[in-house]
Amino acid sequence: MRQPKSKKIRTQPTLPQLASAPNNGTSKAQLSSVIKSARDIMRKDAGLNGDLDRLPQLSWVLFLKCFDDLELRREQEAVMRGQPYKPIIPQAYRWRDWAADENKGRTGEDLLKFVNDDLLPNLRGLNGSDERQTIADVFKETFNRFLSGFLLRDVVNLVNRINFNSSDDIHTLSHLYESMLKEMRDAAGDSGEFYTPRPVVRFIVERVEPKLGDKVLDPACGTGGFLVETYNLLEQQQHTVEDRETLQTATLYGVEKKPMPFLLGMMNLLLHGVDRPNLRRDNALKNPLREITAKDRVNVIVTNPPFGGEEERGIQLNFPEATRTSETALLFVQFIMRSLKEGGRCGMVVPNGTLFGDGVAARVKEQLLTDFNLHTIVRLPNGVFAPYTSIPTNLLFFDKPGPTTSIWYYELPLPERRKNYTKTAPLQDAEFDGCRALWGRREATARSWIVAAKDVAANNYNLDIKNPNRVDDYEHMPPEKLVADITAKEKRIAEIMAEIAEALEPRG
Repeated sequence: MRQPKSKKIRTQPTLPQLASAPNNGTSKAQLSSVIKSARDIMRKDAGLNGDLDRLPQLSWVLFLKCFDDLELRREQEAVMRGQPYKPIIPQAYRWRDWAADENKGRTGEDLLKFVNDDLLPNLRGLNGSDERQTIADVFKETFNRFLSGFLLRDVVNLVNRINFNSSDDIHTLSHLYESMLKEMRDAAGDSGEFYTPRPVVRFIVERVEPKLGDKVLDPACGTGGFLVETYNLLEQQQHTVEDRETLQTATLYGVEKKPMPFLLGMMNLLLHGVDRPNLRRDNALKNPLREITAKDRVNVIVTNPPFGGEEERGIQLNFPEATRTSETALLFVQFIMRSLKEGGRCGMVVPNGTLFGDGVAARVKEQLLTDFNLHTIVRLPNGVFAPYTSIPTNLLFFDKPGPTTSIWYYELPLPERRKNYTKTAPLQDAEFDGCRALWGRREATARSWIVAAKDVAANNYNLDIKNPNRVDDYEHMPPEKLVADITAKEKRIAEIMAEIAEALEPRG
């Protein structure tokens, strides 16, 4: 009998329960308690100082447990199909072989020696398949910081209770993990450049509208936030087994050059349901721009590349002489333009300097407006990235091919009675609703305006164009109205001061 070409997915696929894992899931409260207990134990270890140490250490332990559960699932599926299965991680280094037995497993100095001298070196040395190389990349610069093998054993025992073959546990743990990532970013201070507020990430992904079958890239993926949000959106579009395979293996791609966010990004994607993350530990800018050819190009790029930093001279030489610069954001704009397919689209974060910069910046923007359709610029209010940076930021949305004829600007306002965002009162998703409502109509309002590309070109490609429609925009207010506004405010101040003086007069 002929088999149908596509098997329908009736519900979101879940992982089969395995003999080594309990059949019942872990409640959210229990799972939260396990993670809290693990972190409390880690606070006792003299080798771990703060969340910047503790979270990466917890991550590699979680990673090995999670990956072993995924391997168990694959092994079981291969057996059901009557096929052989070759483990990615060799025996003796799989979680089940050294960590799973809480009573007889290694502990103390024996455990430390095994982890430091055997386990981690062998994981770093894996080679062969792409997945083995990925594991090697994850552990290339991962080192054990525990000084107590007994405390490490306690953490391993706690993590062993998490059932990564339960979709509920994975979903709950992914949210707990997100909160831990945010805590680590808060603790990172100046090192937290890879943090992008989740409402910004969601808005960018939503507006570029990735489709199942698109190749989606974040060339500076940090902890994987853009790729996770893209996965969440595309997961709703899968209807067949083939769709799921496409989403899992041929859709999401990321590059991250720093070892710690790379490890955290791998863990983040695994926890959110991506079984085989296509992340690469590398510098996306390391190869000459001219070497990016058709096979390397993608349909969608969503990213917040580093800004405020500088790339070394060797990296700068990969770019055309006329547009060489040490400014990382401008190099990434050029990389993105070169990496988009025909019909490709991009949503990205850039600092204000990219908008008003001249010289190299102007030449890069000339290419952007000539060869691409820069259709939208969303101007974010000050403090969106506080406390990590006070640099004003913007969202650029452009498609290939161009040219640009006009740019629709939208100015995102601060909430009423707010002067800034804080860690306890950050940007919220609903604050983009005004922009969403106008997105299709692209009208000029008190918060939006339209600028012709020829006017930008005439002004040396300065994209830092203020909102001419703001009622409180003193820069564009007629002189007579400005004088009347100031006079009225001064009169009101005088009245308030008189009221205060009267209240302070001594009573007889």
